[in-house]
Amino acid sequence: MPANLSPEYKAAEAAFRATRDPRTRLECLREMLRTIPKHKGTEHLQADIKARIKDLGDQLEGGGHKAGGHGHGPSLVIRPEGAAQVVLLGPPNAGKSQLHLRLTGSHAQVAPYPFTTQFPQAGMLPFEDIQFQLVDLPPVAPEHPVPWLGTTLQAADAALLVVDVREPAVVEQVEGLRSMLAQLRVTLLAEGEPAATDDPFAVPLPTLMLANKAEGLADAPAELQALCEIEGEVAGIRFPAIAVSAETGLGLGQIAPWLFERLSVVRVYTKVPGHAAEKSRPFTLRRGQTVADVARLVHRDLVRTLRYARVWGQSGFDGQQVGPEHAVADGDVVELHT
Repeated sequence: MPANLSPEYKAAEAAFRATRDPRTRLECLREMLRTIPKHKGTEHLQADIKARIKDLGDQLEGGGHKAGGHGHGPSLVIRPEGAAQVVLLGPPNAGKSQLHLRLTGSHAQVAPYPFTTQFPQAGMLPFEDIQFQLVDLPPVAPEHPVPWLGTTLQAADAALLVVDVREPAVVEQVEGLRSMLAQLRVTLLAEGEPAATDDPFAVPLPTLMLANKAEGLADAPAELQALCEIEGEVAGIRFPAIAVSAETGLGLGQIAPWLFERLSVVRVYTKVPGHAAEKSRPFTLRRGQTVADVARLVHRDLVRTLRYARVWGQSGFDGQQVGPEHAVADGDVVELHT
Protein backbone atom coordinates (compact mmCIF):
# COMPACT_ATOMS: atom_id res chain seq x y z
CA MET A 1 0.00 0.00 0.00
CA PRO A 2 1.52 3.37 -0.99
CA ALA A 3 2.54 5.72 1.81
CA ASN A 4 1.33 9.30 2.32
CA LEU A 5 -2.30 8.60 1.45
CA SER A 6 -4.52 11.57 2.30
CA PRO A 7 -7.13 11.51 5.09
CA GLU A 8 -9.81 12.02 2.41
CA TYR A 9 -8.61 8.94 0.53
CA LYS A 10 -8.48 6.87 3.74
CA ALA A 11 -12.04 7.91 4.58
CA ALA A 12 -13.23 6.88 1.11
CA GLU A 13 -11.41 3.55 1.42
CA ALA A 14 -12.94 2.92 4.86
CA ALA A 15 -16.39 3.61 3.41
CA PHE A 16 -15.64 1.18 0.55
CA ARG A 17 -14.66 -1.55 3.03
CA ALA A 18 -17.73 -0.92 5.18
CA THR A 19 -20.39 -1.35 2.49
CA ARG A 20 -21.48 -4.30 0.39
CA ASP A 21 -23.94 -2.39 -1.79
CA PRO A 22 -22.48 -2.38 -5.34
CA ARG A 23 -23.63 1.12 -6.29
CA THR A 24 -22.34 2.58 -3.03
CA ARG A 25 -19.05 0.79 -3.59
CA LEU A 26 -18.86 2.34 -7.07
CA GLU A 27 -19.35 5.80 -5.55
CA CYS A 28 -16.60 5.04 -3.01
CA LEU A 29 -14.23 3.89 -5.76
CA ARG A 30 -14.78 7.15 -7.64
CA GLU A 31 -14.10 9.10 -4.44
CA MET A 32 -10.94 7.04 -3.82
CA LEU A 33 -9.73 7.92 -7.31
CA ARG A 34 -10.58 11.59 -6.84
CA THR A 35 -8.76 11.90 -3.51
CA ILE A 36 -5.74 9.65 -4.02
CA PRO A 37 -2.45 11.60 -4.16
CA LYS A 38 -1.22 11.61 -7.75
CA HIS A 39 2.43 10.55 -7.70
CA LYS A 40 4.55 7.65 -8.90
CA GLY A 41 4.05 5.67 -5.70
CA THR A 42 0.29 5.44 -6.29
CA GLU A 43 0.32 4.69 -10.03
CA HIS A 44 -0.38 0.99 -9.57
CA LEU A 45 -3.23 1.64 -7.11
CA GLN A 46 -4.70 4.32 -9.39
CA ALA A 47 -4.74 1.84 -12.28
CA ASP A 48 -6.37 -0.80 -10.05
CA ILE A 49 -9.09 1.61 -8.94
CA LYS A 50 -9.77 2.74 -12.52
CA ALA A 51 -10.08 -0.87 -13.70
CA ARG A 52 -12.49 -1.67 -10.87
CA ILE A 53 -14.61 1.40 -11.61
CA LYS A 54 -14.93 0.29 -15.24
CA ASP A 55 -15.66 -3.36 -14.39
CA LEU A 56 -18.19 -2.60 -11.68
CA GLY A 57 -19.90 0.06 -13.77
CA ASP A 58 -20.18 -2.29 -16.76
CA GLN A 59 -21.43 -5.18 -14.67
CA LEU A 60 -24.03 -3.16 -12.80
CA GLU A 61 -25.54 -2.40 -16.19
CA GLY A 62 -25.27 -6.00 -17.35
CA GLY A 63 -22.75 -5.14 -20.07
CA GLY A 64 -19.45 -6.64 -21.09
CA HIS A 65 -20.49 -10.31 -21.27
CA LYS A 66 -21.76 -10.39 -24.83
CA ALA A 67 -19.67 -10.77 -27.94
CA GLY A 68 -17.66 -7.61 -28.45
CA GLY A 69 -18.65 -6.34 -25.01
CA HIS A 70 -21.68 -4.42 -26.34
CA GLY A 71 -25.32 -4.42 -25.34
CA HIS A 72 -27.03 -5.08 -22.04
CA GLY A 73 -28.21 -8.22 -20.33
CA PRO A 74 -28.56 -9.72 -16.86
CA SER A 75 -26.80 -7.79 -14.10
CA LEU A 76 -23.57 -9.51 -13.13
CA VAL A 77 -23.48 -7.91 -9.67
CA ILE A 78 -26.25 -8.80 -7.24
CA ARG A 79 -27.33 -6.12 -4.78
CA PRO A 80 -27.14 -7.63 -1.28
CA GLU A 81 -30.42 -8.28 0.53
CA GLY A 82 -31.36 -10.01 3.76
CA ALA A 83 -29.03 -10.73 6.67
CA ALA A 84 -26.04 -11.55 4.43
CA GLN A 85 -25.12 -12.41 0.86
CA VAL A 86 -23.78 -15.95 0.57
CA VAL A 87 -22.32 -17.30 -2.67
CA LEU A 88 -22.38 -20.92 -3.84
CA LEU A 89 -19.00 -21.85 -5.28
CA GLY A 90 -17.83 -25.18 -6.61
CA PRO A 91 -16.38 -27.19 -9.48
CA PRO A 92 -18.52 -28.41 -12.41
CA ASN A 93 -21.31 -30.92 -11.71
CA ALA A 94 -21.12 -30.53 -7.93
CA GLY A 95 -24.87 -29.87 -7.76
CA LYS A 96 -24.84 -26.18 -6.81
CA SER A 97 -27.92 -25.24 -8.81
CA GLN A 98 -29.96 -28.14 -7.45
CA LEU A 99 -28.97 -27.13 -3.92
CA HIS A 100 -29.91 -23.53 -4.66
CA LEU A 101 -33.30 -24.66 -5.96
CA ARG A 102 -33.91 -26.85 -2.93
CA LEU A 103 -32.85 -24.20 -0.39
CA THR A 104 -34.52 -21.15 -1.92
CA GLY A 105 -37.27 -22.37 -4.24
CA SER A 106 -35.63 -20.38 -7.04
CA HIS A 107 -36.06 -21.01 -10.75
CA ALA A 108 -32.41 -21.93 -11.24
CA GLN A 109 -31.75 -24.04 -14.32
CA VAL A 110 -30.72 -27.56 -13.35
CA ALA A 111 -29.23 -30.07 -15.79
CA PRO A 112 -26.99 -33.17 -15.55
CA TYR A 113 -24.17 -31.56 -17.52
CA PRO A 114 -21.55 -28.98 -16.51
CA PHE A 115 -21.66 -25.18 -16.89
CA THR A 116 -25.47 -24.94 -16.87
CA THR A 117 -25.32 -21.77 -14.76
CA GLN A 118 -24.11 -18.82 -16.85
CA PHE A 119 -25.13 -15.77 -14.79
CA PRO A 120 -25.62 -15.03 -11.07
CA GLN A 121 -28.91 -16.40 -9.76
CA ALA A 122 -30.20 -15.00 -6.43
CA GLY A 123 -32.71 -16.53 -4.03
CA MET A 124 -33.57 -16.28 -0.33
CA LEU A 125 -32.91 -18.91 2.34
CA PRO A 126 -35.26 -18.40 5.32
CA PHE A 127 -34.07 -18.84 8.90
CA GLU A 128 -36.49 -18.08 11.74
CA ASP A 129 -37.53 -14.44 11.14
CA ILE A 130 -34.70 -13.47 8.75
CA GLN A 131 -33.40 -14.56 5.35
CA PHE A 132 -29.98 -15.12 3.81
CA GLN A 133 -29.46 -14.22 0.17
CA LEU A 134 -27.96 -17.20 -1.69
CA VAL A 135 -26.31 -16.48 -5.04
CA ASP A 136 -25.66 -19.38 -7.40
CA LEU A 137 -22.65 -18.78 -9.65
CA PRO A 138 -21.06 -20.55 -12.62
CA PRO A 139 -18.63 -23.33 -11.71
CA VAL A 140 -15.04 -22.32 -11.04
CA ALA A 141 -12.76 -24.34 -13.28
CA PRO A 142 -9.69 -23.64 -15.46
CA GLU A 143 -11.56 -24.76 -18.59
CA HIS A 144 -14.34 -22.22 -18.02
CA PRO A 145 -12.95 -18.83 -16.87
CA VAL A 146 -15.54 -16.29 -15.73
CA PRO A 147 -14.06 -12.81 -16.27
CA TRP A 148 -16.63 -11.01 -14.11
CA LEU A 149 -16.44 -13.35 -11.11
CA GLY A 150 -14.01 -11.26 -9.03
CA THR A 151 -16.18 -8.16 -9.17
CA THR A 152 -19.34 -10.15 -8.41
CA LEU A 153 -17.74 -11.68 -5.30
CA GLN A 154 -16.89 -8.25 -3.88
CA ALA A 155 -20.42 -7.98 -2.46
CA ALA A 156 -20.39 -11.40 -0.72
CA ASP A 157 -20.23 -12.01 3.04
CA ALA A 158 -19.62 -15.78 3.03
CA ALA A 159 -19.33 -18.82 0.77
CA LEU A 160 -20.78 -22.30 0.57
CA LEU A 161 -18.17 -24.50 -1.13
CA VAL A 162 -20.16 -27.25 -2.86
CA VAL A 163 -18.34 -30.46 -3.83
CA ASP A 164 -19.40 -33.90 -5.00
CA VAL A 165 -18.36 -36.17 -2.15
CA ARG A 166 -18.24 -39.14 -4.58
CA GLU A 167 -15.89 -37.43 -7.08
CA PRO A 168 -12.41 -39.08 -6.95
CA ALA A 169 -10.70 -35.83 -7.99
CA VAL A 170 -12.54 -33.63 -5.49
CA VAL A 171 -9.40 -32.52 -3.62
CA GLU A 172 -7.68 -31.50 -6.86
CA GLN A 173 -10.85 -29.65 -7.90
CA VAL A 174 -10.93 -27.70 -4.65
CA GLU A 175 -7.25 -26.82 -4.92
CA GLY A 176 -7.75 -25.58 -8.49
CA LEU A 177 -10.74 -23.53 -7.39
CA ARG A 178 -8.86 -21.95 -4.50
CA SER A 179 -5.94 -21.13 -6.77
CA MET A 180 -8.19 -19.39 -9.30
CA LEU A 181 -9.92 -17.41 -6.55
CA ALA A 182 -6.56 -16.37 -5.10
CA GLN A 183 -5.73 -14.73 -8.42
CA LEU A 184 -8.90 -12.65 -7.94
CA ARG A 185 -7.79 -11.78 -4.37
CA VAL A 186 -10.58 -13.92 -2.94
CA THR A 187 -9.76 -16.17 0.04
CA LEU A 188 -11.97 -18.94 1.40
CA LEU A 189 -11.53 -18.84 5.18
CA ALA A 190 -11.57 -21.87 7.44
CA GLU A 191 -12.98 -21.69 10.97
CA GLY A 192 -10.94 -19.25 13.06
CA GLU A 193 -8.72 -18.16 10.18
CA PRO A 194 -8.00 -14.39 10.40
CA ALA A 195 -9.44 -12.13 7.72
CA ALA A 196 -7.40 -9.00 8.42
CA THR A 197 -5.62 -7.49 5.43
CA ASP A 198 -4.32 -4.13 4.28
CA ASP A 199 -5.63 -4.77 0.76
CA PRO A 200 -8.93 -2.88 0.31
CA PHE A 201 -9.83 -5.15 -2.61
CA ALA A 202 -9.22 -8.45 -0.83
CA VAL A 203 -12.34 -10.59 -0.32
CA PRO A 204 -12.07 -12.92 2.71
CA LEU A 205 -15.08 -15.25 2.79
CA PRO A 206 -15.93 -17.45 5.81
CA THR A 207 -16.60 -20.81 4.17
CA LEU A 208 -18.67 -23.91 4.88
CA MET A 209 -17.96 -26.95 2.70
CA LEU A 210 -21.05 -28.85 1.57
CA ALA A 211 -20.21 -32.43 0.64
CA ASN A 212 -23.13 -32.91 -1.75
CA LYS A 213 -24.63 -36.07 -3.26
CA ALA A 214 -24.25 -37.93 0.03
CA GLU A 215 -27.52 -39.80 -0.48
CA GLY A 216 -27.03 -43.53 -0.63
CA LEU A 217 -23.60 -43.52 0.99
CA ALA A 218 -23.41 -46.24 3.59
CA ASP A 219 -21.46 -43.98 5.96
CA ALA A 220 -21.66 -40.34 4.87
CA PRO A 221 -20.00 -38.96 8.04
CA ALA A 222 -17.00 -41.25 7.54
CA GLU A 223 -16.69 -40.28 3.88
CA LEU A 224 -16.85 -36.62 4.89
CA GLN A 225 -14.25 -37.06 7.61
CA ALA A 226 -11.89 -38.75 5.15
CA LEU A 227 -12.40 -35.95 2.62
CA CYS A 228 -11.67 -33.28 5.24
CA GLU A 229 -8.55 -35.07 6.43
CA ILE A 230 -7.19 -35.41 2.89
CA GLU A 231 -7.97 -31.75 2.12
CA GLY A 232 -6.28 -30.68 5.35
CA GLU A 233 -3.15 -32.67 4.58
CA VAL A 234 -2.89 -31.37 1.02
CA ALA A 235 -3.75 -27.71 1.56
CA GLY A 236 -2.94 -27.19 5.21
CA ILE A 237 -6.50 -25.94 5.69
CA ARG A 238 -9.61 -27.71 6.83
CA PHE A 239 -12.99 -26.16 6.20
CA PRO A 240 -15.94 -26.85 8.48
CA ALA A 241 -18.07 -29.29 6.51
CA ILE A 242 -21.39 -31.11 6.48
CA ALA A 243 -22.67 -33.97 4.34
CA VAL A 244 -25.73 -32.89 2.34
CA SER A 245 -28.02 -34.08 -0.41
CA ALA A 246 -29.96 -31.76 -2.67
CA GLU A 247 -32.01 -34.80 -3.72
CA THR A 248 -33.15 -36.00 -0.27
CA GLY A 249 -32.64 -32.88 1.87
CA LEU A 250 -29.99 -34.54 4.05
CA GLY A 251 -28.13 -31.97 6.16
CA LEU A 252 -29.74 -28.90 4.60
CA GLY A 253 -31.25 -27.78 7.89
CA GLN A 254 -27.76 -27.20 9.30
CA ILE A 255 -26.73 -24.55 6.77
CA ALA A 256 -28.70 -21.50 7.93
CA PRO A 257 -27.87 -21.97 11.65
CA TRP A 258 -24.17 -22.21 10.73
CA LEU A 259 -24.37 -18.98 8.72
CA PHE A 260 -26.21 -17.23 11.56
CA GLU A 261 -23.55 -18.21 14.10
CA ARG A 262 -20.44 -17.84 11.92
CA LEU A 263 -21.45 -14.41 10.64
CA SER A 264 -22.38 -13.22 14.15
CA VAL A 265 -25.79 -12.02 13.00
CA VAL A 266 -27.67 -9.83 15.48
CA ARG A 267 -31.40 -9.15 15.11
CA VAL A 268 -32.71 -5.86 16.47
CA TYR A 269 -36.37 -4.84 16.67
CA THR A 270 -37.41 -1.19 16.84
CA LYS A 271 -40.30 0.53 18.57
CA VAL A 272 -41.88 3.97 18.57
CA PRO A 273 -42.32 5.55 22.04
CA GLY A 274 -45.69 4.56 23.47
CA HIS A 275 -46.19 1.71 21.00
CA ALA A 276 -45.35 -1.99 20.91
CA ALA A 277 -42.19 -3.20 19.21
CA GLU A 278 -42.28 -4.09 15.51
CA LYS A 279 -41.52 -7.81 15.69
CA SER A 280 -42.22 -8.93 12.14
CA ARG A 281 -39.10 -7.63 10.36
CA PRO A 282 -35.93 -7.19 12.41
CA PHE A 283 -32.96 -5.14 11.33
CA THR A 284 -29.87 -7.34 10.99
CA LEU A 285 -26.41 -6.29 12.13
CA ARG A 286 -23.20 -7.98 13.26
CA ARG A 287 -22.01 -8.62 16.80
CA GLY A 288 -20.28 -5.50 18.10
CA GLN A 289 -22.39 -3.02 16.15
CA THR A 290 -24.15 -0.25 18.02
CA VAL A 291 -27.32 1.80 18.47
CA ALA A 292 -25.86 4.28 15.98
CA ASP A 293 -25.68 1.49 13.40
CA VAL A 294 -29.34 0.68 14.07
CA ALA A 295 -30.26 4.33 13.51
CA ARG A 296 -28.30 4.34 10.25
CA LEU A 297 -30.26 1.31 9.04
CA VAL A 298 -33.59 2.94 9.90
CA HIS A 299 -32.55 6.03 7.91
CA ARG A 300 -29.06 7.10 6.95
CA ASP A 301 -29.68 10.67 8.19
CA LEU A 302 -31.22 9.63 11.52
CA VAL A 303 -27.84 9.03 13.16
CA ARG A 304 -27.03 12.75 12.88
CA THR A 305 -29.92 13.75 15.14
CA LEU A 306 -29.86 10.72 17.47
CA ARG A 307 -29.64 11.78 21.14
CA TYR A 308 -30.10 8.48 22.96
CA ALA A 309 -32.03 5.22 22.89
CA ARG A 310 -33.85 2.93 25.27
CA VAL A 311 -33.20 -0.78 25.03
CA TRP A 312 -34.96 -3.93 26.16
CA GLY A 313 -33.12 -7.24 25.93
CA GLN A 314 -29.78 -8.90 26.55
CA SER A 315 -27.61 -5.80 26.16
CA GLY A 316 -29.16 -3.94 29.12
CA PHE A 317 -31.96 -3.88 31.64
CA ASP A 318 -35.46 -3.22 30.32
CA GLY A 319 -35.93 0.41 29.32
CA GLN A 320 -32.30 1.33 29.97
CA GLN A 321 -31.24 4.66 28.47
CA VAL A 322 -28.08 4.28 26.39
CA GLY A 323 -25.98 6.36 24.04
CA PRO A 324 -25.31 5.83 20.31
CA GLU A 325 -22.15 3.85 21.09
CA HIS A 326 -24.05 1.14 23.04
CA ALA A 327 -23.46 -2.33 21.51
CA VAL A 328 -26.67 -4.21 20.76
CA ALA A 329 -27.34 -7.92 21.26
CA ASP A 330 -29.47 -10.43 19.38
CA GLY A 331 -33.16 -9.94 20.17
CA ASP A 332 -32.81 -6.41 21.54
CA VAL A 333 -35.69 -3.95 21.18
CA VAL A 334 -34.46 -0.41 20.54
CA GLU A 335 -36.41 2.82 20.89
CA LEU A 336 -34.61 5.70 19.19
CA HIS A 337 -34.88 9.29 20.46
CA THR A 338 -33.78 12.28 18.36
